[in-house]
Amino acid sequence: MKRLLPTVLLVAAAAGLAWGLWLWLFCRFYVEPGQMAVITAKTGKPLAPGRILAGPGERGIREEVLGEGRHFLNPVLFEREILPAIDIPPGSVGVVTAKVGADLPAGEFLADRGQKGVWHGTLGPGKYRLNPHGYEIEVIPAISIPIGYVGVITSLSGQQAPEGQFAGAGQKGIRRDILQPGLYYINQREYKVDVLEIGVNQVSLLGKTGGEVIAKSQMATMNDAMGQLERNVLDNQMQKRQDYLETRQKTASPAAQMGLVGADRGRPRSAAEADEQRLKYEQMSSSAILTLNQFVEFPSRDGFEISLDMTVEFELPPENIAWIYQRFGDLPAVVDKIVMPQILSVSRLKGSVYRATDFIVGADREKFQSGLTEALAQVMGDRRVIIHNALIRHVNVPMQILDPIQQASIAVEEDLTNQAKQDTARKQAELNTEQALIEQRSEEVAQQTERLKAQIQAEEQRQVATIHAEALKKVAEIERDTALIQAERARKLGAAAAGVITLVEGERARGFELKTAAFGDPAAFVLWEFADQLAEKLAITILHAGPGTLWTDLRQAGLGELGGAAILQQAAGADAPQKK
Repeated sequence: MKRLLPTVLLVAAAAGLAWGLWLWLFCRFYVEPGQMAVITAKTGKPLAPGRILAGPGERGIREEVLGEGRHFLNPVLFEREILPAIDIPPGSVGVVTAKVGADLPAGEFLADRGQKGVWHGTLGPGKYRLNPHGYEIEVIPAISIPIGYVGVITSLSGQQAPEGQFAGAGQKGIRRDILQPGLYYINQREYKVDVLEIGVNQVSLLGKTGGEVIAKSQMATMNDAMGQLERNVLDNQMQKRQDYLETRQKTASPAAQMGLVGADRGRPRSAAEADEQRLKYEQMSSSAILTLNQFVEFPSRDGFEISLDMTVEFELPPENIAWIYQRFGDLPAVVDKIVMPQILSVSRLKGSVYRATDFIVGADREKFQSGLTEALAQVMGDRRVIIHNALIRHVNVPMQILDPIQQASIAVEEDLTNQAKQDTARKQAELNTEQALIEQRSEEVAQQTERLKAQIQAEEQRQVATIHAEALKKVAEIERDTALIQAERARKLGAAAAGVITLVEGERARGFELKTAAFGDPAAFVLWEFADQLAEKLAITILHAGPGTLWTDLRQAGLGELGGAAILQQAAGADAPQKK
């Protein structure tokens, strides 16, 4: 037993390695991103009758697909098919039609999940992995309601809503709620969306030449992709309107197709006139959604045939769009069924009470227009259509009425023109006079200006001279005050100096008096002063010049060289200081 164990382990390891190599080399496959793998089982129970996709343990194409990543399947038992996943780009939706599932009840054409048929709802933008053998996905553009429009929703599935009522949940018919401008992912097999203009539209009737319905222009969008979606919706709506017009033309009477006036009266047109009218319609603005072969014509009170060029501005309120669409249809049908008949009826009713001349001169024409607008607004208000204006642009009257009035009007206008010319000439003369007066007044103003300038300049010079003189006067006064101050200062300084001199010299004289009194003899004092002024080192030398001279006499007197000093000492007295 111990000997067999290594062998068993070796065999098991070899089997495991072989199995791993089998799985890795032959069973392994990889599904790339954006792809899916459809698996077909080669073994298992056969499918029940009517089934096309297999479940676990059944033979055939399996309903479940494998997503991206690594997978392992035995190639002997299974086959694989790598397919791209279903990619729904932005701005598009996917409508799914299931080929597998339970059958739908009788009368139903939309399926829930697990039923066969077109599914309710849609698949939004993204990637989806549904088995293409069991599910078909139709990628269609989403519905983009342009700015200036709303969408009316018609449910296509369910029980029919009662006549005259809006469809509710699970009912078929027109719904009360509308779609505002924006992008909607709607199953167009479940709901039909019609876009209608909101705001002011125009119906123009051009007398004998017919007219057109002008819808307000679509507002531009900044996004090219959204713009393309909006154009798709508008193109589809335009195609519906064209189909309506073609059907209307086919069902109309031959007379109406030739361009009869109104619905019940008028004159047939020739083939050439019809071709000309058709060419004119083809050349009309692209904004015209409906060309008209009707125009307003009625007899006046005095029996003349009158035709009008008229423009009626009307609006379909957003809150009433669904009600209007339910009862009358799209915008061409609204115009055809209620707007035009009311315009023709009210115009004839109001216009037949006026004479032909009332449409040419006087205030009756404006009165007719106001009455027509009010009557149309009242009648159309009951149908939830707003009438803003009914504008009469031109009135065609018979020439036998129009020509005399025109001639009279021309005469009146010529008379008014002549009067105007006279008034113009008079005004021109007055203008020339006023211009001459203006020039004269301009000259006077110029002279007065120069005089005022001279006066101002002289006044300025006078003020400058006055200010200068006052400045000089102030300077002189300051200099005078300065001189007085300086004189007073000199006087005071002189007096002070004289006082000082008087005091000093007086005291000095007083000192002399005291000294004189001290010596008792003025001569002695003088000699003392003389001696005092002598230099301290003064030496007196007496020279003997010869016999008979002063010096000899002095020597003889026995004074010798000091005789002079002795004399002086004697003269000064005993108390006087001695000098050598």
